[in-house]
Amino acid sequence: MGDVMPTAAVIIIGDEILSGKFADENGPFLIRRLGELGCDLGRLVVVGDTVPDIADEVARCAERYDHVLTTGGVGPTHDDRTLEGIAAAFGLPLERRSELVTLLEAFELPLTEANLRMATLPGTAQLVSSLGSSFPVVRVRNVWVFPGIPRLMRTKFDDVAEAFAGERIQRIRLYCRQPEAEIADRLAAVQAELSSVTIGSYPRWGEAEFQVIISLDSRDSSAITRAVERLRDSFDLLDEAPAVPSTSEEPT
Repeated sequence: MGDVMPTAAVIIIGDEILSGKFADENGPFLIRRLGELGCDLGRLVVVGDTVPDIADEVARCAERYDHVLTTGGVGPTHDDRTLEGIAAAFGLPLERRSELVTLLEAFELPLTEANLRMATLPGTAQLVSSLGSSFPVVRVRNVWVFPGIPRLMRTKFDDVAEAFAGERIQRIRLYCRQPEAEIADRLAAVQAELSSVTIGSYPRWGEAEFQVIISLDSRDSSAITRAVERLRDSFDLLDEAPAVPSTSEEPT
């Protein structure tokens, strides 16, 4: 297990995301998985396929966060610029890696300049074994480079996920029948009393059984237990979670 609360930033790279041609699937996955691992995600941003934009964001995030995860822009085409951007962020040269050339040959890929782009990495890049794929995960300092294809990204992330692990967060959801305006003051009081618990309230419209979802997150199990007790004493809560909570409207 890593630090008590390692921090992370996620950089989604691709003009196709910014233009709306494709919806991003990697961000929601990484938000969920990093949270499960006890890693505090502090920033998620989408940038286009330009070296200056990638370099600027990587440099900014690498300085502020323990881990930076990029997705996209690592294929053989002209708009796959992620590795160039990372090299520029750290002032590193690009170097062809013989072990990756060997992998290309093993896949019987022609060693064209386009395909060799996938074997060209920033100097000092580490190759981290990925059990679910023949190609390793690339790490440059504290920047982890993942593919943009969701299925591949998920496999590679799960292979190295423990690198991002901290102390796991306990998460509880409560479902309140009262409107948010009636519970706001008491929520604030419980939050002030138990500062190690993060409490959020999210109104839901059109639900028959409840009006607000109350979320509680904490690494302190005794504190979150006390918070739940305070809220159960104060509010009209469902005894158990609804069988099928509505997903038609996301919390805001």
